[in-house]
Amino acid sequence: MAGSTRDDAPPPHVSLQQQPFFEDKNRAFWILQSAGWAGYFVLRTLSGVANSFGFTFVLHTALLTATGYSMTMLMAAAFRRLIRLPPIITWATSIVLVLIASASFSAIETWSHATFVRPGLRPQGIEFLSAILLDFSLLAAWSALYYGINYYLILEKQTDQLLQLEHQASAAQLAMLRYQLNPHFLFNTLNSISTLVLLKQTERANAMLSRLSSFLRYTLVNEPAGQVTVAQEVETLKLYLEIEKMRFEDRLRPHFHIDPAATKARMPSLLLQPLIENAIKYAVTAQEEGADISVDARKLGSRLLISVSDTGPGPGSDGQALNPGQPSTGVGLANIRDRLAQAYGPDHRFETQTNTDGGFGVIIEIPYQIEGEELK
Repeated sequence: MAGSTRDDAPPPHVSLQQQPFFEDKNRAFWILQSAGWAGYFVLRTLSGVANSFGFTFVLHTALLTATGYSMTMLMAAAFRRLIRLPPIITWATSIVLVLIASASFSAIETWSHATFVRPGLRPQGIEFLSAILLDFSLLAAWSALYYGINYYLILEKQTDQLLQLEHQASAAQLAMLRYQLNPHFLFNTLNSISTLVLLKQTERANAMLSRLSSFLRYTLVNEPAGQVTVAQEVETLKLYLEIEKMRFEDRLRPHFHIDPAATKARMPSLLLQPLIENAIKYAVTAQEEGADISVDARKLGSRLLISVSDTGPGPGSDGQALNPGQPSTGVGLANIRDRLAQAYGPDHRFETQTNTDGGFGVIIEIPYQIEGEELK
């Protein structure tokens, strides 16, 4: 086909039948155009044979088919430009073109009928428009089909673009939400390093800087809007807790209970870090003896259940115990709620709770997904 390049050809292992029919609009037009007028020729010919018109009717039908084919090619060229104009101009001009084409088609059909089918007939004047109603119906149907297909393709393209823009907006929102965490975390860590330097505890300060470097390297390597496995998220939390352990030592007591079946499940990266940070702020810091922080993850059927809890003072301490309807302390809990909503829509659960033995807990439930799976 004219205009094709070698790059346009499908890969050797992909058949043409597997490609969308309208992926190449030019090719699809020629197939439909040729198939439609071939069908017209066959039907008109069979009608002539059934009425015993003879071979001359085949010539008459061939001339009409060539005429219709040529006229609709000219109409297509005009419609291709009209479709971009305001609707009132498109439809008014299209109707005028169809009327002109129908009158011309009728004149040619009447002349051809008088020449090949009934040689003795001598049409004059308005008699050349004797077939205009039939020809108008034919060309109007062709025009409606042309516009219908093209408007469908335009709508489909706009829908695809809208979905792509929505995906990009969602990815940008997720990235923004995750980037909120870094300044918040960096402020606390750098403040601790500054304190160690002032106290001349250079070895501890260097160790904390090294661990901070490893943690930030992870945040740069992983795509902000992407997902990681539960195992990767846990390793990141352990790295973060190693940094905080430099500050709190034995007052910070982390515990991880991860179901082996849950380790390969995927989740938004750095989703749990604000919960650990909240627990450190409101449980470890608030108590002289410190606190235990527990992270649990397990698979429940087609769901992944994650909980983060602490043994801090519990509800009422500096506004730690929040439910989704209340304001958040800083960016932590609100950030997580927003990220879950962006990633899973309504298909997730985020709850806060008071532990029976005191302290504060958060439960997150999301679809269980592994690499290669998509949300349904």
